[in-house]
Amino acid sequence: MKKENRSSLPTFEQSAGHYLADTQLRKNIGHATQTIRKKRDDVTGELPDWEELRESGRQIKQQVMNNLDDYLLELEESVTAAGGVVHWAADADEANQIVTQLIREKQETEVVKVKSMTTDEIRLNEALQNAGITALETDLAELIVQLAGDESSHILVPAIHKNRSEIRDLFKEKLNIEHLSDEPADLAEAARLYLRKNFLKAKIGISGGNFAVAETGTVAVVESEGNGRMCTTLPDTLITVLGIEKIIPKWCDLEVFMQLLPRSSTAERMNPYNTFWTGTTDGDSPQEFHLVLLDNGRTKVLADETGRQTLHCIRCSACLNICPVYERTGGHAYHSIYPGPIGAILTPQLRGLDDSSAASLPYASSLCGACYEVCPVKINIPEVLTHLRGNIVEHNKKNGGIRFKMDSTHVGMRLMARAFRSRKRYERLQKIGQTGQKLFEKDGMISKLPGELSKWTDFRDLKPIPKQTFREWWRDRS
Repeated sequence: MKKENRSSLPTFEQSAGHYLADTQLRKNIGHATQTIRKKRDDVTGELPDWEELRESGRQIKQQVMNNLDDYLLELEESVTAAGGVVHWAADADEANQIVTQLIREKQETEVVKVKSMTTDEIRLNEALQNAGITALETDLAELIVQLAGDESSHILVPAIHKNRSEIRDLFKEKLNIEHLSDEPADLAEAARLYLRKNFLKAKIGISGGNFAVAETGTVAVVESEGNGRMCTTLPDTLITVLGIEKIIPKWCDLEVFMQLLPRSSTAERMNPYNTFWTGTTDGDSPQEFHLVLLDNGRTKVLADETGRQTLHCIRCSACLNICPVYERTGGHAYHSIYPGPIGAILTPQLRGLDDSSAASLPYASSLCGACYEVCPVKINIPEVLTHLRGNIVEHNKKNGGIRFKMDSTHVGMRLMARAFRSRKRYERLQKIGQTGQKLFEKDGMISKLPGELSKWTDFRDLKPIPKQTFREWWRDRS
């Protein structure tokens, strides 16, 4: 998917059909998610206290959200005392301006980047490009996405929609490699040679962060390739962009999350590379550390008692790998840097319900509840999904005008609500339905309804109203 103007993005309903029709995409994503799912079940099953760990993670995150203002100030104090500089960004524009200005002050035009969905959220690369600064993604999957001029389709595996042969062809074209196989070791070696020279010459690194410890000012990045460590330790200056929800109170809390995160994300007992840094140290790069703390709608999410649990997310992607909707459409159909179930609740809260594309995402779910069962911090995603659906209806009532009031779905729901409020009216409609459905019933199912009602049967069969309803059966027995 090529990058799009976000002001005119299609809804999930409008775009899902296109991605469903891509059989290669479905094959790539289905294979990857099913493999990760199986491995995750194995490694989480090894821990007899897995459920206790999940509950601990939930409680720590809840404690953070209930006292976020205090922990943010504590984090700022700790980072400053360790030699770092904290910057506060209310929105994407402000964050991009801060980072751009920091790079300009160093008179650099090239930076290396790693592990930051937050910078994707604020479109930092585009802002830097507009300022004449080139940002090179160094995470392998992010590099693939960048070389292809594409967008991420998965939180953990951004290039999950591409198979090895597609990546080989991309590397041959973009990295000017004449001969290259599609073996993982050869592809990794090609990327390593390309990235290594850029690591060694970079003066500025930009990263995200998995956690920031308020008590010590320590920022943590966990990864599998070592590129994050190269990016955060080799350059003279390190700039980390972090959402304000990434805080944990104390160093010892890492004990919980360093067990929950790798098992839920990459299905590993421990990530191969875990990098922690606290401020700066003389004689040991980087000599400057800047931490940009980003709000960009998060305090608005925090104000919603039901929706605030969304901020507990540790970006493990377990909910994506279990979701039947994501597995069939992939991440591009969501038109958000945060796809899948967590994106379906995070994106509309961050971007607001006036954004029709974001507002369509809470409906991109079967509400099966599998995402809740695997979430390592127990985010009740189905609860937030239904909460947001209610908010969307109320929002449209206030702002949708006559167009919303005449919408067939809205009209149908109003009629249904009126019918359910009266027993006599409900039973009368059942009788009418029993008579009318005879025109459309075939082999015990209704597969095609006329007019606006066809929107229901276009996607599913309808079971006919039985000849004897439960109420009639009950009355006969009385």
